[in-house]
Amino acid sequence: MQPSRTTRTLAALVAGACVLLAAAAPATAWAQVHGSARAAVHGVDPVGGPLLGGTGVALTPGATPLPKVGAASWLVADATAGTVLAAKDAHGRFMPASTLKTLTALTLLPRLTKTTVYVARPQDTKVEGTKVGIVAGLTYTVDQLFYGLFLASGNDAASALANAAGGWAPTVTAMNGVATELQADDTHAVNPSGLDVPGQVTSAYDLALFARAGLMRPDFATYCATRVYQFPGKPAHPGAVTRGTFQIQNQNRLLMHGYAGMVGVKTGYTTLAGRTYVGAAERNGHLLLVTLMKVTGPTEDAAHKLLDWGFANVGKVGVGELAQPLSLATASPSPTTSPETHPVAAGLGGGGGRSGLPFPVWLVTAVAGALAVGIGMVVLRGRRENRRVAVRLAAAARRSTRL
Repeated sequence: MQPSRTTRTLAALVAGACVLLAAAAPATAWAQVHGSARAAVHGVDPVGGPLLGGTGVALTPGATPLPKVGAASWLVADATAGTVLAAKDAHGRFMPASTLKTLTALTLLPRLTKTTVYVARPQDTKVEGTKVGIVAGLTYTVDQLFYGLFLASGNDAASALANAAGGWAPTVTAMNGVATELQADDTHAVNPSGLDVPGQVTSAYDLALFARAGLMRPDFATYCATRVYQFPGKPAHPGAVTRGTFQIQNQNRLLMHGYAGMVGVKTGYTTLAGRTYVGAAERNGHLLLVTLMKVTGPTEDAAHKLLDWGFANVGKVGVGELAQPLSLATASPSPTTSPETHPVAAGLGGGGGRSGLPFPVWLVTAVAGALAVGIGMVVLRGRRENRRVAVRLAAAARRSTRL
């Protein structure tokens, strides 16, 4: 008896899958060895894929040689496609310094009105570390405070914004809630500024999630890309109605020195955290992110080299994915219109979750799973699923702005 057409199709698919698995296995094994992959906790892969679980460098064949980077942890990702191109100890937990302000802004921008006037408190002016120079008893708009947060990295501005939103404690609670929603599981916030305090940690991977979500907001993108701003100063004399201004400058040297396509995002430094960095640049329709923690060499040099490497390898390699917010990862697909987003965020693709993998590793894993559950069902439902994926990607940018 001749086998049915369905049987012959399944047999061909099985044979093709075996060829794909055999061809891709060396690349997977190479990346795992050179990434010093950690054993997954309780059998669950790290967020973004198993190759991101290592303490060493995660890199797949086909990439140009990586530059030497003096940092304990780093990551380069294509935010447009949601692909992590390469990383070192992506989920290693370190003190964040002022890069945590990306999460502070991401949390408070939807909760505060830019024109709201805030009266600075003594608590704001007495914070340690870098300050933009607010004065207790004087008034500032929320908009002005966000410029002070991003450009001058003002811890006083972070305190003022948190108090404008109801206080430090509820702000920190909300920050941790946003981190959970973004699948930033390595992050625990204790204050809104990023100042060193026991238990306050994040990772290179999580900082990329914050930057990606933030740059989908036009206001976040505007603040972090602004080079100079005139910040309100003190009255000329007691009782004066008018106040002068003084210039504050962005501390991101790649932005100030004109790195091609640079759009921000945030620098950081404290005694215990060392130097930390989040940067983003857009070229040829791709928004690349670079994050660095515990930097031991010149920060701008390391970021410059990794961005150059990323643009030379974008679309060619990948070791994992940037996770989608939980609300998107679990939401049922529904029809939607195309969202309006900031130009650098337009076209951002959907990332994966805990076991998301890039091509070709993703393809290998998908084929293996399909064989286990029945290739026939995959074939019959393939077109329908493609349509659903397209809908989910179209909804990603719009829903992220609601975090």
